[in-house]
Amino acid sequence: FFVLELADPKTKKQKMADPKTFTKILLDESEMPTQWYNIIPDLPSPPPPPLHPGTHQPIGPPDLTPLFPMDLILQEVSTESYIDIPEPVLEVYRSWRPSPLFRARRLEKLLGTPARIYYKYEGVSPAGSHKPNTSVPQAYYNAKAGKKRVTTETGAGQWGTALSYASALFGLECEVWQVGSSYDAKPYRRLMMETFGAKVHRSPSDKTEAGVKLGADPKNRTGSLGIAISEAVEVAAKNEDTAYALGSVLNHVLLHQTIIGEEALKQLAKVGETPDLIVGCTGGGSNFAGLAFPFLREKLKGRMNPEIRACEPASCPSLTKGVYKYDFGDTAGMTPLVKMHTLGHDFIPDPIHAGGLRYHGMAPLISHIYELGLMTAVAIPQTECFEAAMQFVRTEGIVPAPEPTHAIAVAVREALECKKTGQEKVILTALCGHGHFDLAAYEAFLGGTMEDQPITPDMFKEAMSTIPDVQEPAAPKE
Repeated sequence: FFVLELADPKTKKQKMADPKTFTKILLDESEMPTQWYNIIPDLPSPPPPPLHPGTHQPIGPPDLTPLFPMDLILQEVSTESYIDIPEPVLEVYRSWRPSPLFRARRLEKLLGTPARIYYKYEGVSPAGSHKPNTSVPQAYYNAKAGKKRVTTETGAGQWGTALSYASALFGLECEVWQVGSSYDAKPYRRLMMETFGAKVHRSPSDKTEAGVKLGADPKNRTGSLGIAISEAVEVAAKNEDTAYALGSVLNHVLLHQTIIGEEALKQLAKVGETPDLIVGCTGGGSNFAGLAFPFLREKLKGRMNPEIRACEPASCPSLTKGVYKYDFGDTAGMTPLVKMHTLGHDFIPDPIHAGGLRYHGMAPLISHIYELGLMTAVAIPQTECFEAAMQFVRTEGIVPAPEPTHAIAVAVREALECKKTGQEKVILTALCGHGHFDLAAYEAFLGGTMEDQPITPDMFKEAMSTIPDVQEPAAPKE
């Protein structure tokens, strides 16, 4: 039987918090993890290698140097289980980390469920989401390497905001291509990026060859993360003083986010809880990986046995409807080929409100883990997400970004199932950001204008036909 121990500032003695009423579980700064966790050494088999787009052979660090600093490249291919977090990064992290873990007691009461719901809240960061967990180290390593500017893409605007913030801290210029539909719908996200000092373009733009070419097709006018990536990569590749920074998908990005799950493990241990179900929203996969990977490590080592479930939008279902093949990470075909669950690099998702999840592929590492059968996935329509969000807002008092509403919807589904069965499951999710800049989405829901588009195989057929026919290279002989 575990309880929280709280220090009484007057007596300096420890007093016990009532386990029936505690709402948040906090860690002291001294308890913040000082290493990122790399799951690859603990997996039954390594993920397939990325391939050069021209030769279709595995790429090495020299192939990535036009885009990334060597420190990040070495993290991308690392076989070490743990990587030390540099002190300058820890110093910035302490501005908001460790982040709180909440028990959703009022939501549980509303649902009438015996389940216990916990959420790790990343909206306390300066950018309002989990994204600074990787933008800060990426800016640090680029500044250390002597770069003057970073380029990137952003969907919902959370990643662009995070990189703008981190760039300001480390003296870098920041140039952002924001997906057109998000740029139009979220002007205050653009203004926040510009407030941090970034230069922001609507994508597709007239600033790049890729933008001009792809923007000429009317179906691309609303943009996509794939198009915005093409534009940012093009500019970085053509300028020696410029590096490209990616907000999700790649191994080193997922690595940086594992501080979320490492903290959550410590926080749940303080109250003697072990999760039965871990749910997280997935677009490129960094938020999900950040929460889930440390718990998957514990599962692989036999110390706990949670189900780990990814939640994606029904209109962009790369895990549940995509194919597991080598494909480009961008629309123009400028990036390495990676083996992932993909809807095709030409796929343009419906302009749903969860702009951060509108990506045609899934992180290769998550795709590999999914293929290994170590996790499950489900696709959720956006109206169900916002129905759950309204229950969450009106009980927990936090307006979630549209992206984590997918995980909230699954947590609500599971909690209601527990109500039927009487199971006292422990459900853990990541509330990866607040929705203060997404109120237009809530307006659409409250005004009855939000709709779920019918999902048919024809939606994905054309884009899937453009996936290159590339075979995984044979493993080298020992």
